[in-house]
Amino acid sequence: MRLYGVVAVGWFRRYATYRIATAAGVFTNTVFGFILAYTYMALWDERPQLGGYDVAQALTYVWLGQALLAAGALMGGGFEDELVERIRTGDVAIDLYRPADLQLWWLAADLGRACFQLLGRGVVPLACGALVFELALPASPLTWLAFLLAVLLGLVVGFAIRYVLALLAFWLLDGTGILQLGMLTGLFFSGMLLPLNVFPGALGEIARALPWSSVLQVPADVLLGERTGSGLLAAYAFQLGWAAVLLVAGRLLQSAAVRRVVVQGG
Repeated sequence: MRLYGVVAVGWFRRYATYRIATAAGVFTNTVFGFILAYTYMALWDERPQLGGYDVAQALTYVWLGQALLAAGALMGGGFEDELVERIRTGDVAIDLYRPADLQLWWLAADLGRACFQLLGRGVVPLACGALVFELALPASPLTWLAFLLAVLLGLVVGFAIRYVLALLAFWLLDGTGILQLGMLTGLFFSGMLLPLNVFPGALGEIARALPWSSVLQVPADVLLGERTGSGLLAAYAFQLGWAAVLLVAGRLLQSAAVRRVVVQGG
């Protein structure tokens, strides 16, 4: 496990070197946060308590989304592009023969990246939002700890989704299309555009049951106090369940990919 810890730290440092890009990302997230905040204020002015949120909760949701956007790689920027490129060029064969598990390697790398993005591009926009708007941020440290655990589980689920999509490049001529489709689907069903609580009827039920809701909607509900007690445990179980299913799916695809590489190499 020490190896994967070193990988995580290495990727954290890797992204920490791009200071100008990080500053530009913070600026972009903050600007879009203000745009979305005023849009939400107009919407909630017309529809008070939309989705069960008051205005303060809706604004908190906006800024939380901006804080988690880069960390969750909801608009790309994760490990998946590099993995797809290594599959396309055949360099992944070298990775498969290394004395390290491919899935755990990329999981550690992506968590290191996500940790930096959460600190580098997440904290400042959220702080700016809290200075300008009245947000429904919790006062209890325990709520913040519960939120951070939900974020961590959401990051694992997000990684598992993108890992499965990236491995499909072994059987596709180009993995770019499937990654873009996954990104668009994730933006919609994570709740980045609108809270999933706003979605009506069956669409809302389906959206909240899909794995992408683990990345943003579930952590947001925890932070906003919508998940407490048994509801909080149910939220964690939901995230853990999807993480297990998707990681196993990735493991099966990885094994199939290894057999494919061995056959072609032979």
